[in-house]
Amino acid sequence: MKKFLVLGILFALPITAYLFFASGKNNFAKLPVLTENVQDVSGFDTNSNDSITFKDHISVVAFFGSDLENIKGNTFNLDKKILEKYYDFDDFQFVLILPKNARQETTEYVESFKKITESSKWQITYAQPERILEVFESFKTPHHLDDNSYSPYVFIVDKESDLRGRDDEDEGKIYGYDSRDVAELNNKMNDDVKVILAEYRLALKKNNPETPN
Repeated sequence: MKKFLVLGILFALPITAYLFFASGKNNFAKLPVLTENVQDVSGFDTNSNDSITFKDHISVVAFFGSDLENIKGNTFNLDKKILEKYYDFDDFQFVLILPKNARQETTEYVESFKKITESSKWQITYAQPERILEVFESFKTPHHLDDNSYSPYVFIVDKESDLRGRDDEDEGKIYGYDSRDVAELNNKMNDDVKVILAEYRLALKKNNPETPN
């Protein structure tokens, strides 16, 4: 009996390992660059005294417009399903790009949201709608902003200011992730954020062999 048990384990382990590693297409590959050198937001107004930039950061970028209800719903989903898992990673940031007329309401909302999340770590920028549109269009995605500078899609921008995404077997190229869709955030976006963070950790370890895991 023991012999058959050992043989069964030896047979099952390789199959289990294969299924684990094959379960996510992007798990151990670089996340594709879909658009190079997107426009930066370093000249935009901010909710602090610090300038905000994509350079040298891994950024989750959102264009959530001036409708406070959209801002509330989408940031809550995104924060609970993605952001709160990664706030402790160096150089990771959430950049929320909003019209200037949303500033007062958004500031009040962020302050109240601090009670249940790490909203103090959100990087919020404000600009006129035409400037926001310039940044959005530089991403070169199939998505669009509405008249309130709103899109439900959120994007991953790397340290070189390149837009990252995935070549999905079912949907083709995914430029952004729908913040209204909890399943998409839980699965595809969460997987891709893990990939890009691992990519930079591996690059850092390669350049600095003494860097701890």
